[in-house]
Amino acid sequence: MNTLIIAVLSFIGFIVAYHTYGKWLARKIFGLDAKATVPSQELRDDVDYIPTKKEIIFGHHFTSIAGTGPIVGPAIAVFWGWLPALLWVVLGSVFIGAVHDFGALVVSLRNRGQSVGEVAGRMIGPRAKFLFLFVLFMGLTIVLAVFGLVIALIFSYYPESVLSVWIEIPLAVAIGLWIYRRGGNILVPSIIALGIMYIGMAVGAYLLPIDLGHWFGIPLLGQTYLNVVVIWTLVLFVYCFIASVLPVWTLLQPRDFINSHELVLALLLLILGLAVAGFTGSADLVASAPAVASDIPPDAPPIWPFLFITIACGAVSGFHCMVSSGTSSKQVASEGDAQYVGYGAMLLEGGLAVIVILACCAGIGMGIFNRTGTGANYTFQPIVKAESAAPLANQEAWKTRYATSTVVTNPDGTTRVVGGWASHTLKAKVSAFVDGGGNFLASLGIPLKMSISIMAVLVASFAATTLDTATRLQRYVIHELAQTVNIKPLTNRYIATAFALVLAAAVALLQGAGGPGSGGLTLWPLFGATNQLLAGLAFMVIVFYLLRRDKPIWFAFLPMLVMLVMPAWAMLHQMFNPETGWLFTGQYLLFGFGVAVEVLQIWMVAEGVIAWRNARGNYPELPPLETVAAD
Repeated sequence: MNTLIIAVLSFIGFIVAYHTYGKWLARKIFGLDAKATVPSQELRDDVDYIPTKKEIIFGHHFTSIAGTGPIVGPAIAVFWGWLPALLWVVLGSVFIGAVHDFGALVVSLRNRGQSVGEVAGRMIGPRAKFLFLFVLFMGLTIVLAVFGLVIALIFSYYPESVLSVWIEIPLAVAIGLWIYRRGGNILVPSIIALGIMYIGMAVGAYLLPIDLGHWFGIPLLGQTYLNVVVIWTLVLFVYCFIASVLPVWTLLQPRDFINSHELVLALLLLILGLAVAGFTGSADLVASAPAVASDIPPDAPPIWPFLFITIACGAVSGFHCMVSSGTSSKQVASEGDAQYVGYGAMLLEGGLAVIVILACCAGIGMGIFNRTGTGANYTFQPIVKAESAAPLANQEAWKTRYATSTVVTNPDGTTRVVGGWASHTLKAKVSAFVDGGGNFLASLGIPLKMSISIMAVLVASFAATTLDTATRLQRYVIHELAQTVNIKPLTNRYIATAFALVLAAAVALLQGAGGPGSGGLTLWPLFGATNQLLAGLAFMVIVFYLLRRDKPIWFAFLPMLVMLVMPAWAMLHQMFNPETGWLFTGQYLLFGFGVAVEVLQIWMVAEGVIAWRNARGNYPELPPLETVAAD
């Protein structure tokens, strides 16, 4: 019952926040005007700029910001206990994350759909523009390099997810053509598409799991480039090129709209399953996991400040400012839709993160299992106690997924750490949510095999959405950088997209710790702090926008301080900790990137301090539209 109560209270809190704090921001601070001209109307080209119904743009925006972030982050953070993770998700979403996304969207809407990096040039200074755009470029390169690997691994771990994810693409194209070329209604075809996807999930689970490793006898990763991860990474990047250069209405919008339906349905099923499991007592949050963990292993980083960079999406994420000001601001049809899209989508993502926390604690406490068999003949076998053969449950099950570390002595006298933080591989993080959520769905009578398939498709489809949106965003960033430094070829959308993907592929296909194709993971430790620093810098742009319009700034200034200090603290710990720091463990590539990010942050803050004195009430107007078009 405690599991259900926490879920209900969290969702009530989000609803109240939307109708109180969100409305206050919309009316009193941003002064949204439904009659104001927006970029999708002023610059309409039906490629990037196109007025879009708020339900459709909400679907695009939400699925783009969600991805695997609100899944992986909370799945890791419950290692410190479910209570700190829950508090950061709920309070962070309401007072920081949703304000960040909403603010970035409004600032971009009022500046012809320019990215926050471009706006920084007018609000703070020309150097700030270049610095911000360069940080965006670095962050998106990491996202593209890593997410190709992430999706490839998900496809390999859960081959039942592949069919449904790829079926969605022709369905999305058909819906896009139906709406924008035939003027058809979106509701019925979206429901049909969702039904076909669920049929695909069943086919993938029971008849046709697409397992390239099993089919062709190649390894997941290995010593050669002929492995599953490399093949999927290349296929995904080819898809991303096509998706990025097509008009948004052709694939991006309808695919994200389908995904939003998929998530809403999955969330409803998870909440129903959670309710049933809570009423019957099989899902018990308190009995399954500690509220605040006391036996933190020695290899784990400290909760302060790492909680704030571990849970990004789900509380606040710098990546969201790129979506708000990169794609969404070019499609919103009215300023009146901005609260619904910017503030509302972030609260829904917070709701997803709450469900993830409960699934990774109470859901895992319902029992865990191993996957056995290959092809369509795989099954899930419960993990049992050695002494009684009874299934593991509650904290015994949770400790299996979130084990404290043990120091083991090797035969040669050396020691190694077993379990604990070091055991948190990508598979462990994703499977904790998939397995826990699968248990919730199974409590509704859905077969476990189908339940796991639903959860796996949910994870894979959102990761894929983030990847193709990030590709389009990187194209925008490269275009703006190219204009700044006058490199004309990179202002072409085909060349800019190819440049973005070739660079990301070069990083992704490097030989990392897992062999060829695992290079993206080499840079992954940089992402958490870099991403959250972006949120702090985006808040800085929002603060200057409000300051120049002589508006109150405290509600954005305080989150700005939090999101500048916490990520910088975490990055410095990663760089200079005497035991694990990159400088002292010979990880000089990471250390070099870390130094670059910190220098850029300090420089950007210095530019803000210089500009502060004369900013109040001094708002720089946009140049005439003819001048912009001539560029």
